Amino acid sequence: MGMPTVPATPSIRAVDALLAQGGLVPGRRLPRGARAPRPVKRDGAEEIRPQKQPRVVKSQIEVVRAEAWSRWPWLVHGFSTRTGGVSHAYAPAQRAGELNLGFGASDDREKVLENRRRLLGTLGVRPNTPLVTLKQIHSSVIRRVTAADADRTLRGDGLMTNEPGVLLAIQTADCIPVLLADVKKKAVAAFHAGWRGTLKRIVENGVGRMRAEFGTHPEDLIAAIGPGIGRCCYAVGQEVRSEFESQFAYAAEIFHEVSDSDPIHLKYPLLFLTARAPGHSNLGPSLHLDLMEANRRQLVDAGVPAGAIGVIGHCTSCQHNRYFSYRAERGFTGRMLSVIGVRK
Repeated sequence: MGMPTVPATPSIRAVDALLAQGGLVPGRRLPRGARAPRPVKRDGAEEIRPQKQPRVVKSQIEVVRAEAWSRWPWLVHGFSTRTGGVSHAYAPAQRAGELNLGFGASDDREKVLENRRRLLGTLGVRPNTPLVTLKQIHSSVIRRVTAADADRTLRGDGLMTNEPGVLLAIQTADCIPVLLADVKKKAVAAFHAGWRGTLKRIVENGVGRMRAEFGTHPEDLIAAIGPGIGRCCYAVGQEVRSEFESQFAYAAEIFHEVSDSDPIHLKYPLLFLTARAPGHSNLGPSLHLDLMEANRRQLVDAGVPAGAIGVIGHCTSCQHNRYFSYRAERGFTGRMLSVIGVRK
């Protein structure tokens, strides 16, 4: 039996006639609630399905974890998202609150503190557990900290500790968070790696600092590269490529030229046949930087086994309904925390 269709009313026929003038053929109109049949494979071609997007529940706090790290029960870690919480500063029309974890003029301080308490509870630690953060400055400054530093204002972009019961937290809204753990010495570190910090080798230097401070052997390290802006969305200027080329032999492998195009034009090309002069159909190409891969390569160069490096791979700009994204939201956005610590 064929799929039922909606009868063509006079108004629908008028729209069909208008589309026909542009060379478009309308598809079948399905009744409300009906599903289209599955596509038929033809000539041996594989059916192409889009990757399933994670379900976002706005009212629930969601923490993303490195799956392989569950082997070490003493290790506390997690990458926050924007879901859950009590903030409304960055989505005032949204009924559910958001989990903004960064202090700023746009959000109430008490709401941010409550969000942080809820995050710690989701991580399975006491709400009063010392949480050390930084005034981040896109540097290569790395600080070894203790519980006493939770109430201090520290500047830098890297944190490390081997004190149980202390949590390290890096704030991001597109930059790449990198978490490290020495599974033999039970020491941990967290790094904020934007393009400037990556250029200054903050993660590579961090492995060296762990060796000096804790006697860490790189082969005993595990690493997790958290959600951040992906190569799909991170367009940069030629000057950034020049900077990386002066520092890294593999720079050519982390830059990619992408021909940006308008998705509406791609979906309905016939509607725009006369809208642009010949040769002006594409908006690109533009130069894109893969910051996740750049930091993975630094970890490998520092001696961390490639198999011990996990990359979450979520693009904060693509998924800005799930993560805060400075670029996608034009600078007006909240902050997430990437947290790591040794359970007490």
